[in-house]
Amino acid sequence: MSALFEPYTLRSLTIPNRVWMPPMCQYSAAPEGPLTGAPHDWHFQHYGARAAGGTGLIIVEATAVTPQGRISPYDLGLWNDTQVEAFRRITAFLKSQGTVPGIQLAHAGRKASTDRPWKGGAPVGPDEHGWQPVAPSAIAFDEHHPVPDELTADGIREIVGQFADAARRALDAGFEAVELHGAHGYLIGQFLSPHSNRRTDEYGGSFENRTRFAREVVDAVRAVWPDELPLLFRISATDWLPDGEGWSADDTVRFTAELKNHGVDLVDVSTGGNASGVRIPVGPGYQVPFAARVRNEAKMPAAAVGLITEPQQAEKILVDGEADAVLLGRELLRDPSFARHAARELGGEVHVPDQYHRSV
Repeated sequence: MSALFEPYTLRSLTIPNRVWMPPMCQYSAAPEGPLTGAPHDWHFQHYGARAAGGTGLIIVEATAVTPQGRISPYDLGLWNDTQVEAFRRITAFLKSQGTVPGIQLAHAGRKASTDRPWKGGAPVGPDEHGWQPVAPSAIAFDEHHPVPDELTADGIREIVGQFADAARRALDAGFEAVELHGAHGYLIGQFLSPHSNRRTDEYGGSFENRTRFAREVVDAVRAVWPDELPLLFRISATDWLPDGEGWSADDTVRFTAELKNHGVDLVDVSTGGNASGVRIPVGPGYQVPFAARVRNEAKMPAAAVGLITEPQQAEKILVDGEADAVLLGRELLRDPSFARHAARELGGEVHVPDQYHRSV
């Protein structure tokens, strides 16, 4: 059997194949009113099409645990029961297609309150549904972003509780996997990196202190998330900064090895996003070596992401032991049925809706 189409089990949950969809923000939720942050028809068709196309695990886009944690006013959220009810329609359909529904819980920190990318992505103020961002330290992301408010110890504890509350709601909404967003320069990643964390209290300075907030979020979520269901963690393996100036691949190996002891079952390995203006050597599979280090040095199950576009490329990553699964972002935007097409090419089997059997 093709490695790409072997089932994969985390705790008691079996995912039917290794073709997974990573979180990709749609910036399409209502920015105000009773349905703020709730998914609607766009999200239903977007995720439903990839499930009907055979994707094994779909991780719903970065979903904010508090209104102030949204990247943009148009992001999804899980801070109220109206949002829970709206998600149930999506999770039920994904399950009906044999797809495991997962969701990424997030807080944007200093990169919050920005416009939609196709509108330029610049910071927005109160007149455009915006707000004042918060962060580990009062350091702006770049010259275009506002200086965020530095979180107090009480503010940190409040956000930890908000992650746990959102995880409870995710379970109620029908999700079977939760991923914590520690990548791309958002709040958890901001705490991890000395580039963005200049605190002098128990949440800053040493490696132990800078990783404290992440561990507290993991512990709080794991405490309310069922033992039989998996907890994932997305990380940027490097800030792509010179040694000593930011979070590094060595830091990632060290930290992900620790995450095993806190109940994390798999790490979704990306890079970058915390420092502006850095040069990233982008190319096919350019982030795969970082996933391989997590899997083989930290002994933590890992998923690879980053310009994985071809079935044979994805197959080789798994066969070579560089990752346990692959996440295809832009390729699944281009081709919702990538899994079905890859199964045909590699000789694998994948769920096909009855309505689409004539296409096999």
